[in-house]
Amino acid sequence: MKIDPKPKAKPAFNPNEPRYWDATDLEGELKRVFEICHGCRMCVGYCGSFPDLFNRVDRDIEKRGAEGAEKLLLDDFRSVTDLCWQCKLCYIKCPYTADEGHEWLVDFPRLMAREKAQDAKRNGVTLQDTVLGEPQLLGAMTAGPLAPIANFVNANRLVRKVIAKTAGISSEFPLPPFASQSFQRWLKHHTPLPEAGERGTVAIFSTCTGDYNFPSMPANAVRVLEKNGYKVVRPEQTCCGIPNLDGGDVESARAKARLNVASLLAEIEKGHKVVVPGPTCSYTIKKEYPELLETAEARKVAENTFDLMQFLDGMRKDKTLNRDFKSGLGKVAYHAPCHLRAQKIGFPGARILGLLPETEVEIVQQCSAVDGTWGMKEQYYEMGRKYAQKLARGIEDAEAAVVVSDCMLAAQRITKENGVKVVHPIETLADCYGIAVGPVAAGGVTR
Repeated sequence: MKIDPKPKAKPAFNPNEPRYWDATDLEGELKRVFEICHGCRMCVGYCGSFPDLFNRVDRDIEKRGAEGAEKLLLDDFRSVTDLCWQCKLCYIKCPYTADEGHEWLVDFPRLMAREKAQDAKRNGVTLQDTVLGEPQLLGAMTAGPLAPIANFVNANRLVRKVIAKTAGISSEFPLPPFASQSFQRWLKHHTPLPEAGERGTVAIFSTCTGDYNFPSMPANAVRVLEKNGYKVVRPEQTCCGIPNLDGGDVESARAKARLNVASLLAEIEKGHKVVVPGPTCSYTIKKEYPELLETAEARKVAENTFDLMQFLDGMRKDKTLNRDFKSGLGKVAYHAPCHLRAQKIGFPGARILGLLPETEVEIVQQCSAVDGTWGMKEQYYEMGRKYAQKLARGIEDAEAAVVVSDCMLAAQRITKENGVKVVHPIETLADCYGIAVGPVAAGGVTR
């Protein structure tokens, strides 16, 4: 019997609802959405999930007398889910979403996350996802005096192969280096610029990679914000929780969301906005926290949280951005990360860099196939590389003097594939102001 594409009830994407955990309800929703996707096929080139989905439905039609997705089984759902790396691009492009006002209410990424969560609840969170789910713990233990040893170990191919066998982290993926000085330590000893505080205060959610791997990113964010009249504070915070959600560990993600919301809300109630120099973390706070917690507090935090470059672009729009640039960049290749595009705010970093003298910005809108933790996994590394080749070609074809990305994990993929250094746009902006922070981390900006 043909499956009705219109849902009988609003799809359950809120883990606080009992129906979210109902296996029968999930099975019906998976079949409904898979049948819609099979008939559309627009997303076939985005990731491995869609070719796998289409092949499985085609198989049942050809060999089992199916009309569509009605004969798919648990193994089929698991396979499709495992190949989704949560880039969100299919949702952005899908014509059948709530955002497009369509009655079918398709949200493929949230459906995959729901299936992953139910599997984790049934079978437990895997060791691989447990290890990858706690980047802030690893960073806190390793950044600082132990960083040279950790970086040496990460560069050792034999050790990396052992890690690949035991923890499932690919020996080929270029793990971010650990910093000899964390961002928190840098900020504690930082002397603010004279302009800091003239326009007020902002709170920075500095991200795990910013805190422990690339502290030059949030450090230069502080300098640029100070140059534009803002004092910057860093409230208590932990990982945004998206690595836990990637592994289906909803409870761990929810616990982190509660901590972050409480801390950020205290700043917002003082009249401070929250800025985030990482699109995955800003997406999570803005889009996932209201669903995870379903509270007025989470919604208020989401409404007052901005991607860092989005915040600066707001200053550009109201003509308050400091334009006292000392230099330009020449040709810039700007990688637009998927989780920035998923926020539907355009490309604020590219707009800001376009203001610099003697600077031409070429936007490369291709996926890195990293998206949190998926691209680091041993079993998916080669598939991720395959899907990242469009990005690699886009960077190469740009023939740019400078390559930037708002996402430092995507930057790792670009560096590996193209052999070029990649920095956050805030670092190049600080450099052009003439205020860039020196090398506070492996890979930091130097002047």
